[in-house]
Order: sequence, then structure tokens, then C-alpha cells
Amino acid sequence: MRHRLSPPASGNSRLVAPLAILLAAGIFVVDTIDPFSGAVAVLYVVVILLAGAAFRGRGIVLCSFGCAALTLLSFWVVHGDEASGGALSRCLMSISAIAITSLLVLRNQSTSTDLSEKAQLLDLTHDAIFVRSMDDLITYWNRGAEAIYGWSAEHAAGKSSHQFLQTVFPTRVNEINRELLSSDRWEGELLHTKRDGSVVVVSSRWSLKRDADGKPLAVLETNTDISQRRRAETEVLKAQAELAHVTRLTTLGELTASIAHEVNQPLAGIVMNGEASLRWIDRDKPDLDEIRSAVMRSIADAQRASGIVHRIRALSKKGDIQMALVDVNEIVNESLVLVRHELVANRITLKLDLAHRPLPALGDRIQLQQVLINLLINGIQAMAPCKSDLREILVTTSIDGLNQPNVRVQDSGPGIDPDSARQLFKAFFTTKADGIGMGLSICRSIIESHGGRVWIVPNPGGGAIFQFSLPGVEKESG
Repeated sequence: MRHRLSPPASGNSRLVAPLAILLAAGIFVVDTIDPFSGAVAVLYVVVILLAGAAFRGRGIVLCSFGCAALTLLSFWVVHGDEASGGALSRCLMSISAIAITSLLVLRNQSTSTDLSEKAQLLDLTHDAIFVRSMDDLITYWNRGAEAIYGWSAEHAAGKSSHQFLQTVFPTRVNEINRELLSSDRWEGELLHTKRDGSVVVVSSRWSLKRDADGKPLAVLETNTDISQRRRAETEVLKAQAELAHVTRLTTLGELTASIAHEVNQPLAGIVMNGEASLRWIDRDKPDLDEIRSAVMRSIADAQRASGIVHRIRALSKKGDIQMALVDVNEIVNESLVLVRHELVANRITLKLDLAHRPLPALGDRIQLQQVLINLLINGIQAMAPCKSDLREILVTTSIDGLNQPNVRVQDSGPGIDPDSARQLFKAFFTTKADGIGMGLSICRSIIESHGGRVWIVPNPGGGAIFQFSLPGVEKESG
């Protein structure tokens, strides 16, 4: 196995050069002493081949001229001016063989030099590049691979790459190989184990080489170490989760009056139904049907209060993202519970235009509620200083042509000027005097982490329209 292509070592000439000289002398002697043994001078091509292993271009040319000169000298010594046609033909054939061999050796050296330079370029990259046969045996291993994995080319030679690096694949290796054979390419992320036992995450790109008949020969694998990038992305996601949690707590603080009102309503209902039950019991003939009805209403109110408390605790709880199948319409209805009192207090009419079918999506229920609550609060605060009697928010859900659930929140406030619209989703940008500019930025981070997008819809009629979409999923039928 040649780990790296390189020009012939200069040290080889110390052994090969004397051998070539001795062989040339021997051929000259035999050709001169025994002129009838055939075209002995043709053996000078062996001298040229030996010279190709020891010398470069000029040395090979000088060697070929020397061999041709020895051929002519031997011919003159033996035949002189009385050369026959056959002897002359053998002499010319030998010289032609010497010339052709010299040209082929020079061409081979030029090709080898070109390949060597290209191979050296592969050693300049910081990426790990290695070639493996279709049996997964390593046949080439560059310096980038040595630096990343800690193994030398000599140690990696002939090893099965998957076993040697303890590769962890994102899917079954048979599926990856099928894709490689069908498209001659494959890209993905792999986990490899280094010499020191640590694990490295690499962005891997495979390219398949085929012969002239289309038969697979080898695989060129290029791996880029992205471990540090993945760690940085994890830290960013962690920071975003922390910020989202703080934003939720801030939002809950702003909704204190709404929360108290929503909890007080079912509690007041429980008290009222309890008092009614006592009155029905104190009658001379208790009305059990009325008592049962009042108790059932009390249970319903208690469940309602418990649901509100559960949502508040979920929003205030700090935890990892829990991706699950959710119905976008349910997300809307659950979020409205916590802002209903704010809508009433600010004399804002809420209109709903929800899709008449479930809108399934894969997402974190709490984070999606946070997005919708932020957009609703944003619309409520935008209309708070308005003097107009038309104060309404319209929430619409729909499914688009790509089977993606869409949520649209439209208010009748003063709207957003174009300059601000381009920056609304940037962190710390706000149009409010007391705002910190994180609400809409968090909304965008959450939606994009779900694979969706959020944007502002132009509204010539006034007011602001915020819309977001989520990747759709097909709900399994039971």
C-alpha cells in the first residue's frame, strides 16, 4: 500500500546507479564479443528502467544517449564498414527500443510527479481524507486523518475503517451503502472514536469511484471535525431555553390579573354550587337531582381551575423540549384561556376562525403556547393606547398547499412601519418604551427550532398581522 505518493528517494540512486552501470558494461561486452547471439543491445532498455528508479529527467536522457552510444560503438567495433543488412537492422532496432523506453520512463515520471503533487495537496487540508476498498479496507490515509484520529498511515493501512474508527451511523449502514451505489455520493454526520478513546463528530462525504465498466472500485471519504461546532450549538440551544424560560415567567407576571380572574371564576362557581347544594339539602324533602346537578357543576369548575393551574405550572416550569404530536387548534384554545381577561380589560373583541379539521404538528406544546401568548399580548399592548372603538384581534388557523398548519394573529392597532418591520424579530429591538425586545425574538427562535417560520404579513387596511407555519405531519388513523 502506498500511503502517500512521493518522488523516488535520492538514496536509492546509490544502489541502483552502480547496478545500471555494471549492467550496461556487461551488455556492451556481450554484444561486442558475441555479435551473432542476436539483438543483445535491446537489453539496454533494462538499464533505462533502472535509471528511471534512480534519476530524474536529465539523468534519464543522458543514460539513454549513453546506451545508444554503446550500441553504436559495439556495432562499429564488430562490423566496421562491412556491416550486413541484418546487423544494421538489429542495431537500429536496439536504438529505437532505447529511445522508446526512455520516452515512456520520462512520461511515467511526469505522471508520477503530477500524482505526487496532488497527493501532497491532500495533506495540506485539515480534513481527514482516506480511501477504502469496497471491502472497507483502508488504502490511503492523509495527514489530516492522522491529526484528527491520532493514528498514523502505517497503522491504519489495511484496517477496516468502520471497525478501526468504531463508526456510529445515523441510520443502518446497508441503507447508506445502497444510496452510495445508486448515486455515487453520500453525506451525513458520523461518530468516530479517536486513538485516545474520545469521540469526534464528523461531517462525512463519500464519493464512489468506478472502473471503465462501471464496477465500483473504491470509496473516497472526507471527514470534517464538527465536534466544537456541535458543542457550541448545544450551548446556544441551552441559552435560548434559559431565555425562553425567563420570558415565560415575565409573561406570566404580566398576566397576573388574567390568571387570578380565570382561577377565581371556577372557585366562585364551586362556592356558589356548594351553597346551592346546602339549600337543597336543608329542605324538608331534599331534591337529590338538584343536589347531584350542583355537585357535578362544582366538579366541572374544580377541573377547570385545576387545568388553569396546570397550564400555569407548565409555563413556569423549566425543562427540556418535549416534542410530541399536537393539534394546533388545541394550542390556540389553551393559550386563549390565559389572555381572556386581558382582552376584556382592554375592551378588545376576540374573533376566531379555526380550521374545521385537526391541524397536527410535531412540537413542544408549552413552547408553542408561549409563541401564541406572546403574539396575542403583543397585539393587546399595541391597541391599548388606541382611541378607536374598533378594537379586535382575529386568530385564524388553516392548512396551506404544503400541508403545513398556519396560525395568523391580526390586530386592529396602529400597524408597523416598514423600517421597524424589518427588525422586529431581532433580539433587543422594540418599539415599546418599556420593552426589552426579546418577545418576538424568542418567538422566532422557537418556531425555527420546530422547523417552521414566522413572518409579518403586509396589511394595507391597518393593524399588524403576524403569521407562523409549522411542518405538517399526517395523523395516523387507528
